This record gives sequence, C-alpha cells and structure tokens, in this order.
Amino acid sequence: MEHEMITINSEHFQIPVLAMGRGWLVVDKPSGLTVHNASGRDLCSMVSAQIQEEATLREQINMDLAFGVNPVHRLDKKTSGIILLAGNREIFRFFSNQFETHQVKKQYVAILHGRLEKPEDNILHWGIWGWPLAETAGGRDYPEGSGNRKDCQTRYRVLDHSAHYTMVEIELLTGRTHQIRRHAKLSGHPVVGDSRYGSTRAINYLMRNFAFDRLALHARSLTLQLPDRNTPEIIETQTLPSQMLGLFRNDPSGHLH
Repeated sequence: MEHEMITINSEHFQIPVLAMGRGWLVVDKPSGLTVHNASGRDLCSMVSAQIQEEATLREQINMDLAFGVNPVHRLDKKTSGIILLAGNREIFRFFSNQFETHQVKKQYVAILHGRLEKPEDNILHWGIWGWPLAETAGGRDYPEGSGNRKDCQTRYRVLDHSAHYTMVEIELLTGRTHQIRRHAKLSGHPVVGDSRYGSTRAINYLMRNFAFDRLALHARSLTLQLPDRNTPEIIETQTLPSQMLGLFRNDPSGHLH
C-alpha cells in the first residue's frame, strides 16, 4: 500500500491519492466534484484517464479497461473526503461485501451551526442521533423525508466549539441518503453551508463575508480490510480542508491548533 505521494490533476481540481493496490485506490475527493454520472467531468473519469496516461499508476493498479474505475460507496458531490474506487469487478465485489455486511467504519468531521453540547451520560462523550428517515430525502422543512421511515443511527462526538459553531466527529452506523445532513438538521444544528437543509440567509452571509462556498462536511477516514492484509487498516485524509479549518479558526473562541 505504500507509494510516493501522487496527485491526480484536472483543470479545476487536485485529487490526492491516499493509498492504492492491485485493482483499487483511495482518493481525497474535493467538495463540488461529483463521483460519477458526468462523463469526462466526474471523479471516476478523471482518475481513469490519469491511470491510462501514467505508466506507474497503470502498473500498480492494473485497471480492467472494460470495467474502468467505479466507486465502492457513496459520497455526495458537496461532501469532500475519502472515497474508495475499484478498478476491476473482483476487487469491487471484495470491498462491496464489506460495506453490505457493515464491516467498514466510516468517520466524518463536520462544522455545525450553534453550540451542540457534549452528551452528559457517556464517559466518552459520544451521542446518538436516532431519528427514523425515509429512503427519499426531504428538504429543510421536512428532513425526515416522505414515505416509510426506517430506523437509522448516527454517532457524534463534540471536538471543539467556537463562538458560532461546533466541530464534531461523526460515525455512520447506517446509510440513508444525506443521513448526516438530515440528522444534523433535526438536532437543531444543521451543517454549515448546507443549501438543502440549512439556512439560505446563513449561506449567503458566509459567501459574502468569508467566500465560504462549500458544505462543511468531510469524510475523514475508512477502516476496512484490504486484499493483501490480515487485519483491518485505517486510511485517512492528511488534514481537514483549508476552507473548513479557516472558517472555524477565524471564528472567535475556536481552540483548534
């Protein structure tokens, strides 16, 4: 899995490669880049094109040209961070089985509006958001969604407070569309920059005064079994996005360093 630092470059995005192996790679997706379904302009197209162009990548990943590059799990266009891509069907099935059987641990970091207090009844300060959600996502007025709602759970832990925001670590225990964003809204602390579930007024204020134009949600790490390893590995992004860190650090009373 060890490799020299590689970055996939396109006209508008730089995409760091965090880890790779035969038939797979993990990248740090920028906010604003869709994963697939935009041929030539999406993450998978860009990664596939660079693998075909660079001999080093071709040799290490051994991509099946007929299969291309496909995501093993979902990450919203507006969410940045870690995503696992497969380069052949065998590896895709190997990793997909881990996701389907809930063997993979996914952790995120988000900046939320307001002051979310630490849970008092848990020594480790982990809390649970457990509102049932429909498969089809709603909007800011009805984040639960319409139709049959199913149980789902999101773990959260407060990392820090600033004057106006709370930074949290989040672990998904189930997987509904926009689950973190919908649960954050239901908690009364929507994710900063969330145009679907948050405040339009707040988004306009941040854009106008701080040039903050993204969703403050970042997929930080994956814990999973790699094909050539005997125990689960943690793969994580090297740092939080600069826009998120800048907003939090420049807000009075932020303690991150």
